[in-house]
Amino acid sequence: MDDAKPTADLGGKHIVLGVTGSIAAYKAVGVLRALRDHGATVSVIMTRGAAQFMTPLTFEVLSGRRVVTDLFEGHETMPHLTMSEDADAVLVAPATAHFLAKAALGLADDLLSTMLLNVRGPIIVAPAMDGDMWTHPTVAQHVDALRARGVVVMDPEVGPLASGRVAQGRLSSEIKILEAVQVALCPQTDWRGQRVLVSAGPTQEPLDPVRFLSNRSSGKMGYAIAEAVRARGGEVVLVTGPCALAPPSGVTTVQVNTASEMADALSQRFASCTVLIMAAAVADFRPRVTASGKLKKQGKHEIELALEATPDILGMLSARRTSQVVVGFAAETEQVLPHAKEKLRGKGLDLIVANDVTQAGGGFGSDDNAAVILSAAGEQRVFGLMPKRRLADEILNAVRDMCLMAPRGASLVE
Repeated sequence: MDDAKPTADLGGKHIVLGVTGSIAAYKAVGVLRALRDHGATVSVIMTRGAAQFMTPLTFEVLSGRRVVTDLFEGHETMPHLTMSEDADAVLVAPATAHFLAKAALGLADDLLSTMLLNVRGPIIVAPAMDGDMWTHPTVAQHVDALRARGVVVMDPEVGPLASGRVAQGRLSSEIKILEAVQVALCPQTDWRGQRVLVSAGPTQEPLDPVRFLSNRSSGKMGYAIAEAVRARGGEVVLVTGPCALAPPSGVTTVQVNTASEMADALSQRFASCTVLIMAAAVADFRPRVTASGKLKKQGKHEIELALEATPDILGMLSARRTSQVVVGFAAETEQVLPHAKEKLRGKGLDLIVANDVTQAGGGFGSDDNAAVILSAAGEQRVFGLMPKRRLADEILNAVRDMCLMAPRGASLVE
């Protein structure tokens, strides 16, 4: 499947593109062209800082519309009102830390910040900044405040920054920004009425009060699935192991640590769900005995660790189901398809998502993934490397097409 571009049409949509004073302002040109290529009409507002990096003429030529830079230009009566009233959505890319502060606090000292106070449609913000600014507590507070008001604030990407450092602060890719606009303006509602239970992340099985057994799962795939369900109209509960991720907006999130805790949390909610998507990387084993105090070396050079199996959550829930659709994951390092088919059949699943976690650019901790989706009826869909958020939508499409809209219970075709 081609994953180069999103496909939703933006024809007839008017988008106001705000460009602020970041070195990444030049990337807004590509964002503008992508919006235009998908049929949108785009009006550009540049802050004074943005004009230090790019000339308005560049955006005027590519948008075919006059660029507005000042609240008091005099070219148009009250542009902060007329532009927002005509816009279907406002996109700010790149957005500086200074802009995030003004937007969060409701300050209005230029055209862009003043216009935001009159916007009724979706607002999408794609930050870009250097150093450790994105993780600064004040910036985090401003981002939380904006998200609480319904603003879509995209997480910047990790990579080389203008300073030469490698950190989280790079502007999201054109594809991801375009997808965010499309989701905001052309929402799908095909999962409305579904109550979806999603698991994500690793579990931590304690050895003593300071050590535990775990795995490399970041939780990104499960979180992306939860976000996709919510965006497509479904009701979703996310049961997650320890992750360094912010809870998705609009999603009921339950935090757990161990496999037993995850089993309990999922079991309590399983009867009321219509679909279970088990994306968590649950530990297969745990220490048979957990020490009450920190284990000491005490001159020993080795230690024998006795392990026991953790609960088979997926198998247990699949055996208990009444009408639920049950979807599992198979994270493999070799013989991906044979192992996935064995798990699909052995646990009585409707669907399984198999991926090779050793593939370059995909797997644990990455923002991208590739997968093969297999159904109990023998259907198969193959997806190359793509953003996990987009793969989440493809997984939902497969569940919808193969399970929710088709009879279940056929045997796996070899």
